[in-house]
Amino acid sequence: MNRISSINKWGAAYRRAAGVVAIALAVLAGGVAVAAGAATAAATGCRVDYKVTSEWQGGFGADVTITNLGDPVSGWTLTWSFATGQRITQAWNATVTQSGSAVSARDAGYNGAIGTNASVSFGFNGAWTTANPVPTAFSLNGLPCTGAPTATPCAPPSTPSSPSATPSRTPTPTPSTQAPVTVWLAGDSTVANPSSSGACPVGWGNQFGQYLNANATVVNSAVGGRSIQTWLYDPNVTTTKNSAGECVVSPETYSTRWQAMLNSGTGMKAGDYLFIQFGINDGDPNCNRHVGSARYKQLLGVMANAAKQRGARPVFLTPAAAITCSGSTAVGNRGFLTETFDAGAANNVPVIDLHRLSYTLYNRLGLCPNNGDYGSGAVGAFFCNDHTHFEAAGARQIAGVVATALRDQQIGLAAYLR
Repeated sequence: MNRISSINKWGAAYRRAAGVVAIALAVLAGGVAVAAGAATAAATGCRVDYKVTSEWQGGFGADVTITNLGDPVSGWTLTWSFATGQRITQAWNATVTQSGSAVSARDAGYNGAIGTNASVSFGFNGAWTTANPVPTAFSLNGLPCTGAPTATPCAPPSTPSSPSATPSRTPTPTPSTQAPVTVWLAGDSTVANPSSSGACPVGWGNQFGQYLNANATVVNSAVGGRSIQTWLYDPNVTTTKNSAGECVVSPETYSTRWQAMLNSGTGMKAGDYLFIQFGINDGDPNCNRHVGSARYKQLLGVMANAAKQRGARPVFLTPAAAITCSGSTAVGNRGFLTETFDAGAANNVPVIDLHRLSYTLYNRLGLCPNNGDYGSGAVGAFFCNDHTHFEAAGARQIAGVVATALRDQQIGLAAYLR
């Protein structure tokens, strides 16, 4: 279930005049405007979009996006109240506390700064009993909704007795001055776009763009069911193994998707990024998907070197974990982990350990233990009706984990995060 939970761009005076019915219609139609400010700000104001991403009997998931309409803020706390006793059970990208009906969400540190007209998002899972109405009023940094930027008087600057020289400073790059980049994605179904809008499975690559600013474009060429070799050489990987135990490729012609990335005019260019995540289907003992350890590392190197030759920057990722519980703990369950790190070291390519980060996320969300019913509850909101593939809400959280890793590992693309 997808519903935009609250948008309200109207001022308080209009809301009082229009009445309760008009308020409800405005909430369903648009975004909640809330005030934000810092002591030195000349203008405050922001918009909050509260979106219920999924709902099941007794539970729900939600995303909250704050858009700053005023001067930049360096830290934020968003507050609201639930009307019917809803409770937040897990949260990500914010530190969320609740006392009775009152909820407070504080930035997670790395996402505390919000520039003018920039946005930041966080999400949570919650529980409800009788009903799950959406909040209708928010406050940011202690200031209630105003519906538009509001001027805040500032103390007049003191006049110096005599002019003084101001040293020149190199401006910090902003989204408006950044060079545009393309982020190319190669992977399997845990990365790929859904076959149709909203359909399961949804790969994290489909949700990754929302974490990047307008100067970064995501081209998602991941394809479900592929090993690194079938992705590179479709449809030329045969069902026959050679003497080395590897699937025969004949003819050794690259797939159209990889040729598109290699195209000198429209493919990877200097400054772009190539994200590569395989290792799930590669462990199949049968051809055409089977890939041996040495061959896996070799093909990662082929892709990395092709990107570097074009001035693009490759990034390897270990495969996202499925949900496997050992008692109350989610544990790892994927292969090709060592191979990915070995290839990263051999080719001087950063490695995001998405395998470890994903099952760490499952533990933080309390997805273990579970009764194996992937069609309901918190685990059903995250996964399709299996233990491997993601619903949109789950894919969005995995994409957030990748975005956080960019910042934590100081990978260059972090400069393009919102």
